[in-house]
Formats: sequence, structure tokens, C-alpha cells
Amino acid sequence: MEFTLLPVTPFAQNCTLVWCPETRKAAVIDPGGEPERILAELAKRDLELDAIWLTHGHLDHVGATGELKARLGVPVIGPHQADDFWLSRLDEQARMFGFPDPVAFSPDRYLDDGDTLTLGTLRFEVLHCPGHTPGHVVLFNREARWAQVGDVLFKGSIGRTDFPMGNHQQQLDAIRNKLFLLGDDVRFVPGHGPMSTLGEERRTNPFVADSRFG
Repeated sequence: MEFTLLPVTPFAQNCTLVWCPETRKAAVIDPGGEPERILAELAKRDLELDAIWLTHGHLDHVGATGELKARLGVPVIGPHQADDFWLSRLDEQARMFGFPDPVAFSPDRYLDDGDTLTLGTLRFEVLHCPGHTPGHVVLFNREARWAQVGDVLFKGSIGRTDFPMGNHQQQLDAIRNKLFLLGDDVRFVPGHGPMSTLGEERRTNPFVADSRFG
């Protein structure tokens, strides 16, 4: 598995391009904006975009989805259907945060806990991890020990839960009882900021470290 991070939008959201080196098939995860930059990266690396994968419905993670889907005809997969609450309000989100009006879209497939995504020879497991949003999902490649966690967990912090339909306890439960069980060695891409490992966060993150929970 290979990947590169493309921070997009004024929020420096980690849009991720992930691909199978054997087939050159790629998925773009959370294309929050700057579609031309994403397309240029695909062309530079001679990759074929197979799908768009979404962890959740916040605009800084999905803002370029509609345009990429319209231009390339690829399916949009994810998030969990509970995030229709956010996807149906993209125009409102754009006005709230001063973003350009996004091209509307609907997912071609929603994701549930335990689902599997394939990309060439690669396999990704889906974990439903609500809290930041009700339909947030995490994508995990077990072979590469790698996860895209969106805004569930960050290096040294966790995602906000003060948005509508956020739930702080659900977020803590998802991190402690789902993500941390994947293993300390798992590297993860957060929605914003630098990568980390689940072990580092389990040891040192002041919100979810073992020491906080005894």
C-alpha cells in the first residue's frame, strides 16, 4: 500500500490519496477541496481513480467530492448513513465557514461497521466510530497496520463533539474500545495535523490515555 497526504482547504484537512502499487488503482479519502490539486497528483503519479471514500460529512472533508464525481464518474463510498444529517446541509456549512458553494452529491454506497472496501489487491476494514459526527467511519488496512481516522483522534487530542449530534462519550468509547484494540503499532492519518501511532496516543494523549482511565 502506498499513500500521500494532500492538506487542503484553509483548515489544512488531510485529504489522502491511497493506491495499490500493483494495479495503480487509487482512492481519494476525504477530498475536502482543491480538486485541481488532487487531479494533478493523480496524473503525476499515473494513477487511476477508482473511488472516493468519505470518513464523515463535514464540509472540509467532502467539499470537492461532487466536482470529482461529476468529472471522473467514480463512485462515492461512505460515510455511514447517519451523516446524511451533514451531507444534506453542505450549502449551510459552506456559508457558515466561508467556503465556495460545493457541487451537491449523494453517496453511491453507505458504510456500516464491519464492511470491507477493496482497492486493487488491498483490503480496508470499516469501523463505525460515532462521536464527532453520528456517521463517522474509520478505514483500516490490517496488512499495512495503517488507518485513516478522520476527526476521531489526533496527535495529542481528539475530535470536537460540540457540533450538532456530537457525543463526547461515544467518541471516547470508539477510541478506547475500537481504535486502540487495533494495536499500538498502527500508524494513523488524522483529519488534521501530523500522523501518529495508536500506541503513542494510548500512552500520552491527555484525553484518552490509559492513565486517565486507570
